[in-house]
Amino acid sequence: MSIASIPAQDIDRPVPPYSHNPSAWSQRIPICLLAFVAAAISSHLALYQWGFIENAWDPVFGGASNRVLKSDTAMSMYRILGIHDAALGVLAYLGDAILGFAGSPRRWQYRPWLVILFGIDVIPLGIVSVVLVVLQAFVVGDWCFLCLVTAGISLILVYWAWDEVRVSLTYLWIVWKRNHSKRMLWDAFWGNRNDELDRSAEELLSREVS
Repeated sequence: MSIASIPAQDIDRPVPPYSHNPSAWSQRIPICLLAFVAAAISSHLALYQWGFIENAWDPVFGGASNRVLKSDTAMSMYRILGIHDAALGVLAYLGDAILGFAGSPRRWQYRPWLVILFGIDVIPLGIVSVVLVVLQAFVVGDWCFLCLVTAGISLILVYWAWDEVRVSLTYLWIVWKRNHSKRMLWDAFWGNRNDELDRSAEELLSREVS
């Protein structure tokens, strides 16, 4: 059965334990828009780190942002990674947005690999952002306003994205429990369709909503 032939109310059904569908456009579009905002902010910071602008905009801490972005810690990261952390943030946030836009409102079942890839991009980025904030406080000794803004956005993205990752992993776990077949689990991961996989998805959908 193709996605087009499935009633819209089935594609967009709430997925327990949530009372909403984590893959719905109403859930994913805000994530994508916020990721684009973070990418734009990171682009400004990257331009300063690359030397294309003289100062990073900071209405709160003033020149402290410049010191953070050109600190020994930031330069050490650049030497290790071969790219400035802000530029890496641009790529990661754009990845969040692109992966967030891809797939249907039932991609938690039809594209688990995509949802998991989305989670791999979003969740570690949030962790890294927290680590960078800690480094600002305890190693660099200065604060960067826009860095704090992007760190806050990263944590919001993690919070918004986690429910979709959770339901995809739960669906795969149900497939494994019902079949104990690596082949069936592999098919489910790549979004292949058969009656047994549809029954596994229906088992998840029939659970009680918290």
